Amino acid sequence: MGESITEATIISWSKDLGDIIEEDETLLEIATDKVDSELPSPYAGKVIEILHKEGEVVAVGSVIAIIEVEAGAYTTGAKAIVKHEVADVKVPSGAIAASKLNESVPTSIESDTKSNATAQIHELNHKQGTADREKDMRPSQTNRFYSPLVRTIAEIEKLSVAELDTITGSGAEGRVTKGDVAAYVRLRSSIINKQQINYNRESEDKAKSVGASYSGDVEIIEMDRMRRLISDHMVRSKQTSPHVTSFLEIDVTDIVEWREKNKEQYFSDYGEKITYTPIFIHAVANAIKDFPAINASVEGYNIILKKSINIGMATATASGNLIVPVIKDADHFDLSGLVASVNDLAVRARTGKLKPDEVQGGTFTLTNVGTFGNTMGTPIINQPQAAILSVGAIRKRPGVVEAPEGDRIDIRRYMFLSLSYDHRIVDGSLGGSFLRRVGDYLEGFKGI
Repeated sequence: MGESITEATIISWSKDLGDIIEEDETLLEIATDKVDSELPSPYAGKVIEILHKEGEVVAVGSVIAIIEVEAGAYTTGAKAIVKHEVADVKVPSGAIAASKLNESVPTSIESDTKSNATAQIHELNHKQGTADREKDMRPSQTNRFYSPLVRTIAEIEKLSVAELDTITGSGAEGRVTKGDVAAYVRLRSSIINKQQINYNRESEDKAKSVGASYSGDVEIIEMDRMRRLISDHMVRSKQTSPHVTSFLEIDVTDIVEWREKNKEQYFSDYGEKITYTPIFIHAVANAIKDFPAINASVEGYNIILKKSINIGMATATASGNLIVPVIKDADHFDLSGLVASVNDLAVRARTGKLKPDEVQGGTFTLTNVGTFGNTMGTPIINQPQAAILSVGAIRKRPGVVEAPEGDRIDIRRYMFLSLSYDHRIVDGSLGGSFLRRVGDYLEGFKGI
């Protein structure tokens, strides 16, 4: 699932009890706070138990289903895997009985391993029973459900029940996730005080009362899960970071002419279409190396400088929502490598085939409002990053060209760059200099 992901929501099961499933066939669809994904079955066999229902939030590492395989179906490698899993298994609620364990373990696994695993399972059953009883306990002020992980974080951060009740949940059915609590703690410790929280709550109550008074020819549309997440992230970003946006107009005539001249031959040679996005990302990655302070985030009064340059590219999905796949270590790619990576991620983003880890770990984001015909935009920072760059539509217009023989007016192609940055750690000098450097790399583009 990726190192930073601790839990996921089960959206739907693709198989029912008793169904036969092949290895690598889709078993279920899950959702994290970033992306929806299909999970394949690691084995071929028969689904004999489904341990979590659709809509449940499940911790990464939990057992969610049991697949019965045919006797003798294990290879030597598979036996070693099963042996490891039996010894370290985290038993869910309604755990496997010791007798059932003995039936499910291949006979080639040593008896002492089975007995040790059986003892471990009895111990884990006891612990899980205690955990399940604790899990059923709900805060006294409301009937909201809080997972053991969320309650543990709340205890560490000394959050009261009343404070937990104020957090907007982004999980299934509005459940509060680890990310929601972490975001709330950051807000509380930085610029959002209790008075601001109360003010926001009052504003929301007023908005609800206004909405309830609608009459006449209106349609009320409930946000889908992705739109609710986007809504929460955008509000949180504005509350967290004081946004400043700088603008720069650049001449991209050389880029346009190079692409028009080479795109057909490039596709013939490599089977890849050249868009402008890889060129933009290449320029951004080089500029970040020149101004590494832009590649940062804030935690309290600490500035976290990121050594890896992981550039996210905002991509529209079929539903009209935006998702941001991330090109890890973008500065390690040449332009041809970026072309392949951008095309692959863009296609899988639009078709819902991204893996959860592919939308995690971004340190800087690029968004292209030019694809919608917009000249420029003022993008909202993708938290916890410090900056986001927007590129506008490329327009033809007359421009002054300086030459040794004298200035002349030509038809040129121009575009606007818009850089929004967190003014807590990026001042105008750094933001403006970085933006100018991106422009320099693009205006000086010479091709692959």
